[in-house]
Formats: sequence, structure tokens, C-alpha cells
Amino acid sequence: MSDAADFSLLERAGLPDDLRWLTQKYPRETWQGHGNIHGLANMWLGRHDMFRELGGMLTDGIGNYREGRLAAPDFARWFAPRLNHFLGNLDGHHNVEDYQYFPAFAKAEPRLKRGFEILDADHHTIHEGLERNADAANAFIRTLQESEDRQRVAADAYADENSRLIAMLTRHLADEEDLIIPLILDRGDGALDAETDID
Repeated sequence: MSDAADFSLLERAGLPDDLRWLTQKYPRETWQGHGNIHGLANMWLGRHDMFRELGGMLTDGIGNYREGRLAAPDFARWFAPRLNHFLGNLDGHHNVEDYQYFPAFAKAEPRLKRGFEILDADHHTIHEGLERNADAANAFIRTLQESEDRQRVAADAYADENSRLIAMLTRHLADEEDLIIPLILDRGDGALDAETDID
């Protein structure tokens, strides 16, 4: 068997086939109609949708600035709190997954252990992307008092980092859902609550 490094977030097009047996049993299009979708599964999907929405807002916002639809001071006031909310919540969410949920889910279904190792490796890659994103954002914000040329270069650098982060996050969220949501549907919150010590 290959290890998580063979399924790098930057390289793969999805989870390996041998980890998709529950996804085949519970295809994505059937999730909302399943009796176990309420509770943990819907919470998970809701958090992921929030990250997708925030990532889209940041992408749109930097686009509006670069196209001249937002002046630098207005953009800075809009951008900084949303970026901080996005980065902070994503980092916190990953910590809870790495230290609470992933070990418990792997214990509940040992055949998926390698999948959780892949997702854990993703978190390290995404964390590096978060740091690069924050550095590029801070560099950009510092230029808002400087020349338009410097602002444009820094905005382009941030946009590139943001695009890279959003691409990684999009792949990761989909793969994580394909591993976790079918497991929750299969076992139900009750069985998994006992593993994760959720109240």
C-alpha cells in the first residue's frame, strides 16, 4: 500500500479507489435523503460550505480590488477581518479534526485509517499554504500606503497564493467529505459519538 505522500494534495485527483468503498455505498447525491444526515454530518458539511463561501468571497474581493471596483482603503477595511476569520477558523477546524475526530474515526473503521493519514498530511500542506497566504496578504496590506505599482505587484502575489490555497482546499474538502460523510451515514452519530466523546 502507498502512504499518504503518494497521494499528495497538490497531485491527486481524489482519494484512492480502495478508500472509496463507503462512498460507493453512499454516493454524494443520496446524502441529503439519508436518515443519518442530521447532526454530525450536516455540521461537517455546513462548516465546509462556510470555508468554500469565505474562500469565494476573498477571491471575489481581491478581484474587485484589482479591477478597480474597490479603492485601497475600502478594500483593506473589508479584506482584513474576513481573511483573519477564514484563516483562524480553518486552522482551528483542522486542529479539532487532527486531534479528536480523525483518530476516533480511524479507530471506528480501521480500513479507512490510511485515508485519515492522507487528510492529516493535507492539513500540514494547507497550513503551509495558510502561512504563505497570510504573509502575502500582510505584504499586500503594507503596500496600500505606497505606489499603485507596488500595490498591483503585491495584489497579484496575494491573488496567486489565494488561488493556490483555494485549489488545495477545494480538493481537500471534497475528499474529506467523501471519506467522512459516508462513515457517519453508515454508523450514525451515536456510534461515532462514543468514539469521539461528543456530548
